[in-house]
Amino acid sequence: MRPTAPLILIAALAAGALTACGGGSGSDPDTVKVAYKRSTDNKIRIADTYLESVKREFEKSHPGKKVQLIPIQAPDNDYATKAQQMMRSPKTAPDLVYEDTFRINADIKAGYLRPLDDYLAKWDTWDQFVDTAKSAAKAEDGKTYGVPDGTDTRGLWFNKEIFAKAGLPADWRPRTWDEVLDAARTVKAKVPGVIPLNVYTGKGPGEAAVMQGFEMLLYGTGAAGEDPLYDASARKWVAGGQGFRDALGFVRTVYAEKLGPDVSDALDPNVGTRVATEWFPEGRLAISLDGSWMGQNWISEGPKEWPRWSTDLAQAPMPTQRGQAPGAVSMSGGWAWAIPQKAKNPDLAWEFIKTQQTAENAVEWDVVGAQIAVRKDVAADPRYVKSMPGIEFFTGLVRYTHYRPALPVYPQVSTAIGEAMEKVTTGDASPEDAAKEYDDQLRTIADGAVVTK
Repeated sequence: MRPTAPLILIAALAAGALTACGGGSGSDPDTVKVAYKRSTDNKIRIADTYLESVKREFEKSHPGKKVQLIPIQAPDNDYATKAQQMMRSPKTAPDLVYEDTFRINADIKAGYLRPLDDYLAKWDTWDQFVDTAKSAAKAEDGKTYGVPDGTDTRGLWFNKEIFAKAGLPADWRPRTWDEVLDAARTVKAKVPGVIPLNVYTGKGPGEAAVMQGFEMLLYGTGAAGEDPLYDASARKWVAGGQGFRDALGFVRTVYAEKLGPDVSDALDPNVGTRVATEWFPEGRLAISLDGSWMGQNWISEGPKEWPRWSTDLAQAPMPTQRGQAPGAVSMSGGWAWAIPQKAKNPDLAWEFIKTQQTAENAVEWDVVGAQIAVRKDVAADPRYVKSMPGIEFFTGLVRYTHYRPALPVYPQVSTAIGEAMEKVTTGDASPEDAAKEYDDQLRTIADGAVVTK
């Protein structure tokens, strides 16, 4: 979720990573090469540890076969670009790649990925996946290109100690946006020196701002069941109407009234790390519109151990704008394992996916990775249910959740939204003017396929 590095630099970095790992995908028919995202925080090695375990299990159950893990340590945007660079050539394409589901259709359209339907048709475990998760990796051609390994939901995290000092209830459940803002104003007035409300914003945080900040607002502005961003029946993007302007207006209020972090901090690409490892555990933040995975930062051996987090913090659903049905809103994303079109060992890659997705391994990943389950058997597993304080709360938000339009141009739409957010955050544009500029960009991005509501 950082600005993308120059293309030539990324190509060099990707090539270097592959050289260090022993060459192209086709160099050994008995080795499956797995490219995945490593956290930019050197203290977080959850994915590495998990995949090393799966690697050992795979090699034991497949004598003579080897797994070569290819970690790419980079922010989300840079990771995606590096993975794309690798998939363009059979010399560098991995056999398996970890894909953010909001980018998967762009990679499908570019010809980077191969459909998995023939494999899935013979795999009984696919029936355990919930339909919304299956659709996250399905393309416009109706074929499925990835196997998801978890999802997430979002809501309001708040510090009960700060709330007590401000005279706010420990069982806080705001019903409208105004009640969220009123709580932040109360904290500002009665507990000086803390940040009342964090809403991710701007270009720097990338999709964390767009999905976790703006879209959590936008999808709570209209009637239940309506998509305010993309009209699937018309196959057109929705111009920035009243709901769009209202969502920008909320962001503008947070920063104009100094209810949020300093603007320079809010626009920093590393703001999410500061929320997790500084502001919350140090008691400097009252409320954050944030994700289900946050607790993973504070557990034993996490990046910022905080034994009291489960008692100091609580969660509340993000309300719809005026409390209209269904009363709460969430956004969900997630990642999926995909096989590149130019992979030299696709069958071996599929065998690795099957090893990853044994019931035991699927539960393990959702527990250690603080994922929300996408499989019915995992969601019912006692270890998952007891894995983390708040897991039942965030699993319960699935019924209110929305998914971003899984379309090839969505990343460009996301960039345009981030720019609009940044302009209202800094005060360089009003919500109305920023929405108008967004509309102009959207018509270009969507080649005129835009509807006004």
